[in-house]
Amino acid sequence: MAKSIIAEGKTSTEAIEKGLRELKVSKDKVEIKILENEDKRSFFSILTPRVVKVELTLKEGVKVEQNIKEPAEHVEKEKNLLLTPEEINKVKENIKNFLDQLLLKMPNINYEITSDEEYVSVVLNGGDAGKLIGYRGETLNAMQTILSSIANKGIDKKAHITLDIENYRQKRKVALEELADKLARTVIRNDKQVTLEPMSAYERKIIHNRLQDSQRVRTYSIGEEPYRKVVIVKK
Repeated sequence: MAKSIIAEGKTSTEAIEKGLRELKVSKDKVEIKILENEDKRSFFSILTPRVVKVELTLKEGVKVEQNIKEPAEHVEKEKNLLLTPEEINKVKENIKNFLDQLLLKMPNINYEITSDEEYVSVVLNGGDAGKLIGYRGETLNAMQTILSSIANKGIDKKAHITLDIENYRQKRKVALEELADKLARTVIRNDKQVTLEPMSAYERKIIHNRLQDSQRVRTYSIGEEPYRKVVIVKK
């Protein structure tokens, strides 16, 4: 079966170039099909980021270079300097002040803050806390971004802030790991790659980590934020 991939870009040219780099071949070695043309834009999508999808299929007899290691998002992690006790206290104080104001009108919600020298974790529970999760954690992720910005005010280093509500992240992690296993079996059975829907970096990392030791499939990411996706392909 001929190898095919789907690449994305702001224009068809950009998408094609990304696909060629991924396949490690020149343009004359592939068949190109535009899946989403940059000209097909409705009035209601005029404000959304432009995303053009193209499918590249290797021509018969063309082989890609083997044993190319794909850049995995979970492989390298930037190591930040550890926080001092004073900096940790400052971060916690920033978080507490923010949450106390935010939750004034939601008195039944309580929070807990825990920390070590690098990470500060915040958990919300009770009352209507579940309403702050949003569709597939979108509101939760947005709140974490805001909380991280506020928490790091007044310190030179960066504290990693994680926010969870009603144990949502653990439940979502289990669901994504089960999805990764299921899709890996599908890829192996059908010998055809699978591209997941756009996910946050946190969720993509879960998929990558789940399948990183697989002897049958590998994963990599395509696209630009916030539309970046994980692709699962057979080795």
